[in-house]
Amino acid sequence: MEYEDGKGSVVNIGSEEEHTVNEFAQIIIKLCNSTSKISYTEKLPQDDPKKRRADISRAKKLLTWSPTVSLEKGLKETIEYIKNANH
Repeated sequence: MEYEDGKGSVVNIGSEEEHTVNEFAQIIIKLCNSTSKISYTEKLPQDDPKKRRADISRAKKLLTWSPTVSLEKGLKETIEYIKNANH
């Protein structure tokens, strides 16, 4: 993608909604009708982020972009794409 004001800049494309890894796992298990179990470790890695929310302010400013697809809809579409790509 080319744009003048931010040439060479990194732009985070994501959502401003915050979700835990556990929430992502639960949603994906549900959407895939999976019987997978979530496992946990005793201790988090030292550099584990406490907040998991993308800062998309640069995307909004430079690209006039903001997300238009919900997390669940995006995951459903991604799962369908992967299923169809494997056939």
